[in-house]
Amino acid sequence: QVQLVESGGGLVQAGGSLRLSCAASGRTFSSSTMGWLRQAPGKEREFVAAINWRSGNTYYADSVKGRFTISRDNAKNTVYLQMNSLKPEDTAVYYCAAKLYTQKVVVEYGYDYWGQGTQVTVSS
Repeated sequence: QVQLVESGGGLVQAGGSLRLSCAASGRTFSSSTMGWLRQAPGKEREFVAAINWRSGNTYYADSVKGRFTISRDNAKNTVYLQMNSLKPEDTAVYYCAAKLYTQKVVVEYGYDYWGQGTQVTVSS
């Protein structure tokens, strides 16, 4: 049974940093692309960043490029999202997701598995 468990969310002031973690279990993810997506109140879920597990290639939404960094630790089966220079508009529930059997890194939708989400709140 696939499980994606996020952690690391919280309350931070604008300009601050947070690191989200996503612990993946239940199968091998070496042929997967892992993504982070977010949903703010009253808005649709939007893509944030993705990483292909095998190649390590990354892809970002324009809104976070240069501020956020996605990475993975093969030994820990964990994906991270380092978020710097946070803005109030980054406030959202952040979800980790897995798209199986793909070599693509440009994966903005169509994920197969989702975590439960972690709240990130950025105060002005």
